[in-house]
Amino acid sequence: HMKVMILAAGYGKRLAPITDTLPKPLIKVGKMSLIDRNINYLVHCGFHEIIINVSHHAEQIINHVNDNFPELNISFSIEDKPLGTGGGVYNALEKIGDNPFLLTNADILHHINLKKLPKDVKAAHLVGINNPNHNPQGDFSIKDNIVKVHEHKNDHTWTGVSIINPAIFKDNQFNKPIFNLWDSVLPNYIKEGVITGEVTKDPWIDVGSHERLKLANSVYNDD
Repeated sequence: HMKVMILAAGYGKRLAPITDTLPKPLIKVGKMSLIDRNINYLVHCGFHEIIINVSHHAEQIINHVNDNFPELNISFSIEDKPLGTGGGVYNALEKIGDNPFLLTNADILHHINLKKLPKDVKAAHLVGINNPNHNPQGDFSIKDNIVKVHEHKNDHTWTGVSIINPAIFKDNQFNKPIFNLWDSVLPNYIKEGVITGEVTKDPWIDVGSHERLKLANSVYNDD
């Protein structure tokens, strides 16, 4: 079974003042918190071994998840301060092990078909969407299933959903504990042409700002 890691350690500064007292993953959309919606969807897609990294208001997230999902196999990777998307994974490698795993953000809502993603990747496989209004420059482009990054403009925006081979962390030296996957880990592999990608048309919302939280609440208001 493939493991999954949910990134839930960030400060959520763009959602202040809510996030001054409540961590972003516990913000409710409709009647259910972001982290609950993500865990439920992961279980629905057949993922049963979950690692969550926590830092900002860590205790609140740990207590909430343990109370709401006592029957699930969930472990926590605790960070004294948020280590970024790369540092967070690096810090959790012992829990992750050697096999490719699913990496996902805690602050997205989506219906991406996770069962269809490749199980075996050499480096990483990224799921993109056609650029939304809030990211017109895009993050990457895809040609023949291979991820490329053009200097000025790209067609696709990263959904925050990826399959990662932990080898890309073990093959490199990182000289500081805080770093991001996108800036510090993926670029060399993208240049080598070994990162694959796909574009989804499935529903996806990044709940990163007050405006997008409003949007999410308008979409998920019925349950």
